[in-house]
Amino acid sequence: MKKLLLIIATAFALLPLAPTTGHAQCSSENSAFQSGETLMYDLYFNWKFVWVKVGTASMNITRTVYDGKPAYRTYLITRGSNKADKFFIMRDTLTSYVDFDLIPRYYKKRAHEGKNYYRDDVWYSYPGGQCAVKMTHQRNDNNVRRNEHKSKYCAYDMLSMLLRARSFDPSKFKIGHRIAFLMADGKNYEWQSIVYRGKKKFKMENSNTSYRCLVFSFMEQEKGKKEKEIVTFWVTDDKNHLPVRLDMNLNFGTAKAFLTGARGLRNPQAAKLK
Repeated sequence: MKKLLLIIATAFALLPLAPTTGHAQCSSENSAFQSGETLMYDLYFNWKFVWVKVGTASMNITRTVYDGKPAYRTYLITRGSNKADKFFIMRDTLTSYVDFDLIPRYYKKRAHEGKNYYRDDVWYSYPGGQCAVKMTHQRNDNNVRRNEHKSKYCAYDMLSMLLRARSFDPSKFKIGHRIAFLMADGKNYEWQSIVYRGKKKFKMENSNTSYRCLVFSFMEQEKGKKEKEIVTFWVTDDKNHLPVRLDMNLNFGTAKAFLTGARGLRNPQAAKLK
């Protein structure tokens, strides 16, 4: 499940994140969330043609102070169940700090995945109108891997990216529209892409609740290999832009995530049909 957190976080960042330059351009208006928002998910894995619940995920946004300035702090936490621990331990926490105008400041990930423990950190600064990123990555007790990058384009980690993207307007998208974004996660600093698939209605399993959704695919292309679809996800077609379902094609099988609860939302759930 090493890619599971990446997929869940990327699912929030489905709206147009075109390359932007300079400190001022890295800022963005927030119309989608507020302090106190909490989202909860159940995670499932296909085990011998049977869907088995393997854990939960939750995300919370609160107001705080970072480096002496008002900021939003976002947590994304994933926990495997006791049953799932027998096959693969998953105890992951992602934390991100952004200014009130959504400029990234700091990101960290602490992850116990299988037999490994990972520590990732990303620090942002904006000298001369550019975006400078310092990153560290460590697996277990191995030496810390350090990287620095500077670009005219804005960079985002998984969480700061999703906060910015949730406020964009996809009303002019056409099917097949491709969205590119530059992401820093502590270990890698690279461009990713998402493809818009259109609008669909989705009925939540074991529930009468339906949503009007925007459908996207997260694509991955390894060097020298053909691009492949990693996840398909459904995001509410309203101002909240909440992911309500994710279908994931992982290296070890197929997994799904379903929204089970949402509180503290900034906007009415206009896409919720029942």
